[in-house]
Amino acid sequence: MTNSLISPDNTWVLWAFLTGWAAFSIYLEQKYQWAAKVSGAIIALVGAMALSNFKIIPTEAPAYDVVWSYVVPLAIPLLLLQCNIKKIWKESGRMLLIFLIGSVGTVTGAIVGFKLLGKHIPHLAEIAGMMTGSYIGGGVNFVAVSSAFKVPGELVSATVVADNLLMALYFLTLITIPTLNFFRKHFRHPYVDQVESIGVNEGETSSAAYWKGKEISLKDLAFAIATSFIVVAVSQAIADFFAGVIPTTNMALNLLNVLLGNQYLIITTVTMLLATFFPGFFGNINGVQEIGTFLIYLFFVVIGVPASIPLIIQNSPLLLVFCGIVVLVNMTVSFALGKIFNYSVEEIIIASNANIGGPTTATAMAISKGWTDLVPPAMLVGVFGYGVGTYLGILVGNLLL
Repeated sequence: MTNSLISPDNTWVLWAFLTGWAAFSIYLEQKYQWAAKVSGAIIALVGAMALSNFKIIPTEAPAYDVVWSYVVPLAIPLLLLQCNIKKIWKESGRMLLIFLIGSVGTVTGAIVGFKLLGKHIPHLAEIAGMMTGSYIGGGVNFVAVSSAFKVPGELVSATVVADNLLMALYFLTLITIPTLNFFRKHFRHPYVDQVESIGVNEGETSSAAYWKGKEISLKDLAFAIATSFIVVAVSQAIADFFAGVIPTTNMALNLLNVLLGNQYLIITTVTMLLATFFPGFFGNINGVQEIGTFLIYLFFVVIGVPASIPLIIQNSPLLLVFCGIVVLVNMTVSFALGKIFNYSVEEIIIASNANIGGPTTATAMAISKGWTDLVPPAMLVGVFGYGVGTYLGILVGNLLL
């Protein structure tokens, strides 16, 4: 962590990189057709991955923790202030089904991976449980399951590194899928069509057309930023209250504690209640999408940073193979059954992303592609995964043990 050109404690330089590279990725996406096809999100992620692997920037730093702890929570209210619950309720229910289908794929992939590699990787039953929890829920489930099985610390660290690299590669794959002719031919793609239908002038990219300039006043900026901070502060207090008062004495209460004690679920709920019952005020604050999207681009930069290829080669390349098997089966099941049930390619991509990466990465991908109607469902099903991931992870681990 400390042998990079820029040291982890050089906070100002790291923030200059995070904001500068995010801004440059957006510029490229809106300036050049090739970058628009690749997407600014991929440019942000791949650039950070390359710089960390060439030891220009550190793989861990306090600045990155700030993005996870503060920037992402602040981005969520900004991006949901125009989301009316009445409009998205049906879409959320539909997204939940494909999310559950993907969860079946995750469990199946963990079992298949264990059968293929169980004799070659120590403690693979426990690791399979950890990755089941992580690839249905997220990092909180990974930690919970690893603690439940008391997995050795060095094995947990190696698995985290493999997971980081695999997730980065999978996100690149998911973002690329809508541009491939095979998926355009065999799946519905209404959200892609909607974005591409926006009028584009000659020499202008679809991204530039989508993010055309609009009138934004100082009052808009003030209300947008203040509202975001207030929503996060209130939601954090509510989540902490529920986490403290709801007992965890049985499975039902523990699930309720996990759900109501999750700040992302509370932030999403509070914001959408405001957007639904006070649309005349919150729906007319200009600039919320722009500010929130830039913050999400910072998140994409940070995602690419920990994907250390040398650490994978040095520690356990087979762990990367195992994680790859789980993700591949999840993807195969999601797309195969999604096709049967007539899901659009965008819905399948976001649901699979919510499985593998959690609500934040799924939301970020929906935003980066301009699929704004899928943002609230992505957040909701991803947070639902937090609630059930630990149980399924422990179940799979014990089954394989």
